[in-house]
Amino acid sequence: MPETTLGELAVLLDAVLENGDPKRTVSGINSLLEAGPTEVAFLANALYRPQLAATAAGAVIVHANADAGESTAALLRTDNPNFAFAKAGEFLSPPEPIPPPGIHPTAVVSPSARLGDGVSIGPWVFVGDDAVIGDRTVLFPNVHVGRASALGADCVLHPGAVVDRGVVIGDRCVLYPGAVVGADGFGYAWTGKGYYKIRHSGTVELGDEVEIGCNACVHRGRFGVTRIGRGTKIDALVIVAHNVKMGENCVIAGQAGIAGSAEIGDDVKMGGQTGVGGHLRVGSNLAFGGQTGVTKSIPDGEAGAGEYDRLWIGYPAMPYREQVRRIRDVKTIGVLRKRLRDLEERLKRLEERGGDGG
Repeated sequence: MPETTLGELAVLLDAVLENGDPKRTVSGINSLLEAGPTEVAFLANALYRPQLAATAAGAVIVHANADAGESTAALLRTDNPNFAFAKAGEFLSPPEPIPPPGIHPTAVVSPSARLGDGVSIGPWVFVGDDAVIGDRTVLFPNVHVGRASALGADCVLHPGAVVDRGVVIGDRCVLYPGAVVGADGFGYAWTGKGYYKIRHSGTVELGDEVEIGCNACVHRGRFGVTRIGRGTKIDALVIVAHNVKMGENCVIAGQAGIAGSAEIGDDVKMGGQTGVGGHLRVGSNLAFGGQTGVTKSIPDGEAGAGEYDRLWIGYPAMPYREQVRRIRDVKTIGVLRKRLRDLEERLKRLEERGGDGG
């Protein structure tokens, strides 16, 4: 297990050490409540601020302007605690080592496939005819790379990932276990007697540094291309349908679904179970809360707008503040109904008395 001093860690994270001995040694990461004296924790969400006073962590990464209250813990102050904690984790809890270059004896690699330098191909991997595997790319056990697909350099395909025929994947992409890129889309024509399978002859293109989560699926185009832009991260159990165009640096959380031919701009964030209807356009610089249903096209969010000014929620999707007003109005319906009944009863009594109010 790697270890370092708080002084060295502060330099690594471009952080300012406060209330701590720069020579103190730490060797791991953990949560605020579970961290011990040799571990580093972090505070990025105000909900966990009460735990700061009780932590036994060797140091806590906090925002540069965070109020530490009565805490006596050593603090590492930085402008981005979440990012700094990720860097600390990479150093103090490194991932499993990458397998060495080479082809396992049980792998099936077509003679016409082209392999770059330093490629690692694990047990029971299949690489089809005319496929291209970029330099230093790693294919873990049971990966399938179809005919004429092309993978860039430094990609990692975890066990059971599938890249179907003709798919193009950029550099430094990651496919997690069970991810499928390039399967046929969900398309059938009604014949009057049953459904006729529509063949999907298009492909998929992933930009550099795209990640596809466990058991997520990106369908090939019915014709043309399904495209995922550079730096986009897709969580587990997400479905991206045929001919979707998604921009750069999007983040799509688990169980979201994007229907066929939808267009998603750059820097779009979607919470879990968000749904986007087919053929719609979702602009750039937007965010969607969990279980939001997008039923109409949405223009770009305003550049530099605050978090809640670019957030849409609910079904059908509405801007956050508008949806909150509607929810608040719904809650008042019961009160208004009671007032109406009271007024009707009062009016009835007045009419029975001849309207004199006496």
